[in-house]
Amino acid sequence: MIRVLSVASEVFPLVKTGGLADVAGALPAALGRERVAVRTLIPGYRAVMAAFAKASVVHEYASLFGGPARLRAATVRGLDIFVLDAPHLYDRDGGPYADRRGQDFADNAFRFAALCRAGADIGSGAARDFIPDVVHCHDWQAGLAPAYLHYAGGPRPRTVMTVHNMAFQGQFPVTCDSLGLPWHAWSIDGVEYHGSIGYLKAGLQFSDRITTVSPTYAEEIKTPDGGMGLDGLLRHRAHALRGIRNGIDDHAWNPGDDPHLPAAFDAKHRVARGASRDALRTHFGIAQAGLLFGIVSRLTWQKGVDLVLDCIPAMMEGGAHLAVLGTGDASLQRAFVDAARSHRGRVAVHVGYDEGLAHLMQAGSDAMLVPSRFEPCGLTQMCALRYGALPVVSRVGGLADTVVDATDEAVATRTATGVSFLPVTEEGLASAIKRTLALWSDQPRWKRVQARAMTVDVSWKEPAREYAALYREITQSSVVPG
Repeated sequence: MIRVLSVASEVFPLVKTGGLADVAGALPAALGRERVAVRTLIPGYRAVMAAFAKASVVHEYASLFGGPARLRAATVRGLDIFVLDAPHLYDRDGGPYADRRGQDFADNAFRFAALCRAGADIGSGAARDFIPDVVHCHDWQAGLAPAYLHYAGGPRPRTVMTVHNMAFQGQFPVTCDSLGLPWHAWSIDGVEYHGSIGYLKAGLQFSDRITTVSPTYAEEIKTPDGGMGLDGLLRHRAHALRGIRNGIDDHAWNPGDDPHLPAAFDAKHRVARGASRDALRTHFGIAQAGLLFGIVSRLTWQKGVDLVLDCIPAMMEGGAHLAVLGTGDASLQRAFVDAARSHRGRVAVHVGYDEGLAHLMQAGSDAMLVPSRFEPCGLTQMCALRYGALPVVSRVGGLADTVVDATDEAVATRTATGVSFLPVTEEGLASAIKRTLALWSDQPRWKRVQARAMTVDVSWKEPAREYAALYREITQSSVVPG
């Protein structure tokens, strides 16, 4: 049995702002079936501490970046958890990273350095009943943990750094001594990054292996556009980098047993999907006839939703409708609300996030739009595949790895699962929308693609096997190339 400490800033169902939480929440169970025992370390945010009715103290800090702290352990909602109980860092209003006004907390450098310090300490034996073979760090918030272990010297667990999104790198104008790092860590071969300390950069520099969340994204981040300043380091460490696509929790996302739906259905019984389609259109006040495009997304430039706004006239001309669930940039939110007012009964928007409505959107939309400019993996299109909403995606990152374009050949050979397009422009998306409408007009072809889409394995089964193999590789080798 391999023991893995997963270090993450959020984990579903305790705290979630995005896909990282879904990964951190679902992967441990899948790894358990591969004889990998996972415990997850997360910060003791107010909402997290409220879920801990009973938790044992496994380690204490007299002072950790400005105040006392404790490492607590418990099993919560099926997850084996370590929580860093540090009220001076985490017991506050707002979300994991920002206050109620959306402003990043001024001390985020120390809030997440503390998480990394605790992860490194557990890796060095601070929790005596769980000494990990591997410390698996997720995104910049956990990026200093491999650096702490490296500079401590002596025996240490192996380390894996997973990049969920290169756009978020954790760069702070702090000093090595303020973080408890030695002075010589301040170098291009250490944690220094353009005159600051780079948390993600540190993880990429010092981890034994680097993973990211899809094979195509692993190639993209080695380029200047995709690497966002860290492509040189990633090319240098290309031998340590691999892409392992994410999965989805196929128990939580299961149309055959989903409490959020009016009727269960699956790939062999798709007629019952009509109940969700009717319910979604009734919820939004959208006419029953015509193809319904759905969007479940953060409303940001990265997600390409501004391109959707530009393409609404083409949708309306083709007799389609649009339902949107999401929150994000204020200007984009207003633009979608204005579009709904201008096209009442054909365009509808729910600003915010609602888990039940997200499930109904997947089950009731005919097609799901995911026109991201870059997408490390993406979970929306995988949920769409499982629920029979044909994904219409840009051919980037994990979208390219999970959706097979409905070309004539792919439809004929029953391998097509959606519609994909490049370039990621208004014209590219408009062409994909027209192709989707053409496919919809030929219902036998549409149903063949939909049937194939719903049989694609988007679970954690295969990714968990790849992670388990990676853990075995680095723990069984006496030398791990740097």
